[in-house]
Amino acid sequence: MELIKKIKQAEADAQDLVEKARAEAAEAADKARQHRRQRQEEAELKRTKAVDEAVQRARTEAQSDVESLKARAEQQRTQLRESVQGRIPAAVAKVMDHLKG
Repeated sequence: MELIKKIKQAEADAQDLVEKARAEAAEAADKARQHRRQRQEEAELKRTKAVDEAVQRARTEAQSDVESLKARAEQQRTQLRESVQGRIPAAVAKVMDHLKG
């Protein structure tokens, strides 16, 4: 009878150990999932920040390029005006002569 009690106690102890091990394994898995999720969120934040910074740099560079192109276009217009300014009186005279016929 004593042996049966010891066997039953050993089975109960073994069952408790199994349940504790399952609980610990489940807790460890949950912690691992939480840790992985946290790392993924941190990585996503880093990616978002990197993209935002890249977009801002691109905007700054584009704005700089736009300003540079505007300045160059204005310079070319000024040069063109200056280059044709001397020809205008002769062209007007030629048109007038043609109209007078």
